Amino acid sequence: MKLLITGATGKVGSNFLPAFLNSRYHSGWAIRALCNNRVVEMDRVETVRGSLADRAGVEAAMAGVTHVLHMAAVKESPDLAMDVGVKGMFNLLEAFRTSSTARQFILIGGDCSVGHIFHGYDAPITETSPLRAYPGCYALTKVIEEVMLEQYRIQYGINGCCLRAPWIMEKDDFRFALSLTEQFGGPAWDTLLTAEELQQSARDGAVPFMRDREGAPLKRNFVHVGDLVSAILLALDNPAAEGQLFNIAMNEPVDYGEVAAHLTATRRLPVVDVPTPFFSNWLDNTKARHLLGWRPLVDTKRLIESAWSYVRAADDPRTIVYPG
Repeated sequence: MKLLITGATGKVGSNFLPAFLNSRYHSGWAIRALCNNRVVEMDRVETVRGSLADRAGVEAAMAGVTHVLHMAAVKESPDLAMDVGVKGMFNLLEAFRTSSTARQFILIGGDCSVGHIFHGYDAPITETSPLRAYPGCYALTKVIEEVMLEQYRIQYGINGCCLRAPWIMEKDDFRFALSLTEQFGGPAWDTLLTAEELQQSARDGAVPFMRDREGAPLKRNFVHVGDLVSAILLALDNPAAEGQLFNIAMNEPVDYGEVAAHLTATRRLPVVDVPTPFFSNWLDNTKARHLLGWRPLVDTKRLIESAWSYVRAADDPRTIVYPG
């Protein structure tokens, strides 16, 4: 077996590679990383340089490959987003469907394809809920990727699987996601609080208690990178994953009221009330738990505690490739 991986140097890729290489089930597999700007430097990982927008390069990278794990993504950069999310996806799928060795194509999708907190749903969001991208090219490309993978299965019968993940957390990410002194991910604090409120909250070291458009505590979906990696390993070469779309999220969404209460009780942090125009949503992971036997280990309390207790080593600087 040979796995081709894109996005190998990103947050998920850098956690997936050591887990994959230590996986007993996948022992003996070869792995090739298709890299563009950053390169994997790891024993047992073959690295090839190239752009997903280059069809000939993608076809060369697919030589002898049995499985594809497509994780490469670009945020709000329209030209690059189209090259990676649309043209790159098309090139990979074309090379996959014409390959004599290809067996499975796994896409890492995102909950931006269902609008996460930008669009409301009357019930938990399942794999049959309608696609509703929020404004911006990134969400659009994630919708297109899901649809393309589905249509290639319909048109050509390829074995495709999509793992749809919400905001992926690791290390101290969640702590910085709640920081009002810097912008990491969304929402943009200066669109929800005045400059004076932000300055005061920063001085106080306050954490945001976001409320949804109804005034209730906002509920938003997250997944820890370790839980996503375990889902990928379970889906790889698994007949139960054939042709499936799975929501890969925590068992329950993060409730910002519970977060504020926990941090006040355990760390005596002050709280600033933040009204928002957003919707509370619940990304239902029942299907993945049922078909894959997947169980996320990180809940809200563990997410908070791991983020606040994480201490970075000198050789582990906080590097943000993109702000989200």
